[in-house]
Amino acid sequence: MRDHKYKNKHKHKHTTHRREGEEQGGAPGTMVESRSTIAFFGTSRPPVALDLFSCPVNPPPSSARDEQRLTDGVSYNHNGRAIPAPALKELLSFLAKKDTALALAGGTTPEDVDKGGVTALVFISGRDNGLETLHVALRAADNKNTVLSLADVYGAGTFGGVRMEDSGCLAGGFEAGGLTVGHSLVYVSTKGPAAARRTPCPWTVVYKTNLADGRTERLTPPDQYDLNPAVSPSGQRVAVANFRSGEVGRLKTDIVVMNVDREAQGGLGRSILIKDGGWPTWGSDNVIFFHRGVDTKDNTDWGVYRYDLTTKETVKVTPDNIQAMTPAAIDETTVAVAVTRETSVDRTRKEQYRHIEIFEVGKPASPVVITHRTTPLADHYNPFVLDGGSRVGFHRCRTDDDKVNTTADPKKKHKDGGLAGVFPSISNDGSKICYVDNEFRSVWVADEKGPRPVHSVRNKIRVLSTTWNQDMSKDTIYFCEGTADHLQICALEGASELRPNDRNMRRLTKGKFNDAFPSSNPAGTKFVFRSTRDRSGRPEYGKYNNLYIMEDAEEGEWGEGTVTQLTDGPWTDSHCSWSPRGDWVVFSSSRDRDIVDDTNCFSIFLVLATDPKVLVRVMSLAGHVCHPVFSPDMDNIVVTSDFAVVSADPVSLPIFIASVRPYGDMFSIKLRDTADINKNKDIVEFHRITHTCYEYSKPTWTIYFGDEPNDKWPTNSGAATGPYAPPLSMHWCLGEVLSALQVLATNLPNA
Repeated sequence: MRDHKYKNKHKHKHTTHRREGEEQGGAPGTMVESRSTIAFFGTSRPPVALDLFSCPVNPPPSSARDEQRLTDGVSYNHNGRAIPAPALKELLSFLAKKDTALALAGGTTPEDVDKGGVTALVFISGRDNGLETLHVALRAADNKNTVLSLADVYGAGTFGGVRMEDSGCLAGGFEAGGLTVGHSLVYVSTKGPAAARRTPCPWTVVYKTNLADGRTERLTPPDQYDLNPAVSPSGQRVAVANFRSGEVGRLKTDIVVMNVDREAQGGLGRSILIKDGGWPTWGSDNVIFFHRGVDTKDNTDWGVYRYDLTTKETVKVTPDNIQAMTPAAIDETTVAVAVTRETSVDRTRKEQYRHIEIFEVGKPASPVVITHRTTPLADHYNPFVLDGGSRVGFHRCRTDDDKVNTTADPKKKHKDGGLAGVFPSISNDGSKICYVDNEFRSVWVADEKGPRPVHSVRNKIRVLSTTWNQDMSKDTIYFCEGTADHLQICALEGASELRPNDRNMRRLTKGKFNDAFPSSNPAGTKFVFRSTRDRSGRPEYGKYNNLYIMEDAEEGEWGEGTVTQLTDGPWTDSHCSWSPRGDWVVFSSSRDRDIVDDTNCFSIFLVLATDPKVLVRVMSLAGHVCHPVFSPDMDNIVVTSDFAVVSADPVSLPIFIASVRPYGDMFSIKLRDTADINKNKDIVEFHRITHTCYEYSKPTWTIYFGDEPNDKWPTNSGAATGPYAPPLSMHWCLGEVLSALQVLATNLPNA
C-alpha cells in the first residue's frame, strides 16, 4: 500500500499505517501520518440509538414505569442474553487473575456472584471504536452498572481486529466422557474472511471461547456459515441457522445442531435438524422453537414454530394473520416473540409496530402482550429471557423520556454521530456535506452552520443522488429530480447560502429519460451521468442505461450545451464517478451478467473519459458490486457490495421501507497502476472495510475531516428523536487506514 502523503490545512488527529512492503514482510517503510473520511448511508440502522430494556411477564406491564433499562445509553446496544451465575463466576475469576486493576474497577467479584449480589448480560455494542462487538454489562446490588468489552477481558487476539460479533450465549457446565466441561461463550464473528470464491457468501462463523482460560475454537466447519447460535438448557448442544442462500429480505437457512465439546462428547456430531428454519431457541433439550418465512405472491409471511426432537413433530405456534419472528423460548410450551399485527407505511397505531408478546402452544389467539403499554408507538426487537422467565428483555430505540447515562469511559475514543439521510456527498475541501432526506423530498446541506434543507419538492416528485461540483468556487450541487421512470439532472447554485433568494435551481437535462448519478470532472466544467437515452440510432436500447458526458456543466442541454455518449450497449451502466485526476471514469455495469450467469451481476469498469474504446473491467463477481468511488489519491476504489451477503438475519433488524436498494458492506479495490489503465484488468484482490449487521450504500471519500465531526457538521436538527426513527441513516467513518486498507471507524459507528 502506498503512503497517503496528504497535508491537511486543518489541525487533525492523525494515525499511521505501513507501506505494502512492510505488510508483506518486505523492507520496512517510513511511517507517515494519514487518515481519510468515508461517508455512506445505511438502511435498517436507526438514527436514534438502540438500548436494552426488560419488562415483567406475570403480571405483564401496565405502564412505562414497569419497564427497566438494562444498558447505559452509550452507543448502540442490542441482542442481549443473560449470563448464568456459574458462567459469570468463571469469567470474573479469569479477569481477577489476568487484570486485577480492571477487575477492581468493575467493582464485582466471584464472591459477589455467590452472594447473589451481581447479575450480568452479554450483548452487542458499538462503543468499541464503532464496531459491533461483544460486551458484558455487570449490575451490582446497588444498581451500579459496569460494562466490559470481551477484548478487555480475553485479549485482542480473540476479540480484536476489524470484525462484527453477534448472538453471544453461554454453554457448558456439565460432565461427559469422564470430563468436566466448564462454561464457554458461543457467538458469531466475521473476523475470518470467507474462502476465496467468486460467488457471494457470508463471513459469519460460530466460535466458542472458554471462560476459564480464554481458549477459542471454531465450531462452524470450513466452507460453511452459521448465524444465531442458541444453547440448550443443559449446556450440551448448540443449534445454529446454517446459511443456504438468500439476500437482503429473506435468508434461506436450515437449523443445524451439534455438541458443545468435541473432546468430552466424542466429536461435534453436527447434523441438520430442521429444513427451512431460522433463529432457533431451546424450550428444553427436546424442544426447539424457530421462525420461518413463507414466500407468497406479494411478500413473505413470518411465523414461529415448535419442533419436538422426540416425536419429530412441527407445529405452528403463532396465528396466520400476524408477522411473528425472533422467538425466545421460556419453557417447552411458552415462547416470547416479536410481533407485528398490522402492516402500514403510515404507522399511527400500536398494532402497526413490532411488539413483544408471549404465546403458549395451542393457544395462538391468547398471547400475553408485554410492550403495548410501555412504549406503544415504538418497535421492539429480538426478545430474550431473564430471571428464569419472570422477565423478558428486548432492544428498542431510545425515547426522549429515557434517562440516559452519557458518561463514557474517557479512555475510549468512541464518538457516536450521523445524519438522517441518504446519498451523501462531501465537498472537496471537507467543509460541508449534502444529502437527501429519508422521504426523498429535500436536498440538505450540513456545514458549520448546521444541517438545513436547501431544495424541496412536492406531490409525486422525488429527489436523489446528490453530488458536489468538484470546483468548490462554484458552490453547486447536482441532484436528480422526478419519478421512478423519468429523472432529470438539476443543479443548485449557491447551495450553501442561507437565504433562499441566494440559491438558484436549474434543470440541466431534458427529454423523458432516466438521467441519474451525475459526477463532475475536477475542473467542474463537465459531468458524467447515466441515462436511458440513445444516441446510437437503436430505439430498443431505450430500456438500458449507458454513460454520457454533459459537455457544459452550466448550460446542460440548453443553449449550445451538448451531450456525448461515453458507453454503448444492451446493458445497464450506472453509478459513475469521475476520477480526481480527471482522466478516468469508474462505473458499475451489468454487461458481465452472461459471463457469470447471473442477471443481478454488476461489475466494476474503468473507461478513459476522452476515448470510450479504452475500457477495462476491474472486478467481476457474481452479485452486486456498485457505487464505485475513487480514493482522493486514486490508489483505491471503494464500492458497496453484497459479496459478504448479510451478517445477521434481515428480519431481525429494524423495519425499513425505501425505494433505494441496500447493497451490504463497503469493500476496497487496490489499483495496480494509476498511470496505465490497462494494468488494472480483472483484479481479484479486495478488502472488506465495514463489518455490520446493517446494509450500507453510496459512499463518498475525502481526505478532510474534523476530530469532532459533530462540531463540524452539527446534527441536532437533522435527526429523528421519537421512539420510532426513520431507519435510513447516514454515517461517516474517520478512516484509520489499516494494513489491508480496512477503514476502521475510530470515531463514529458502523463503518
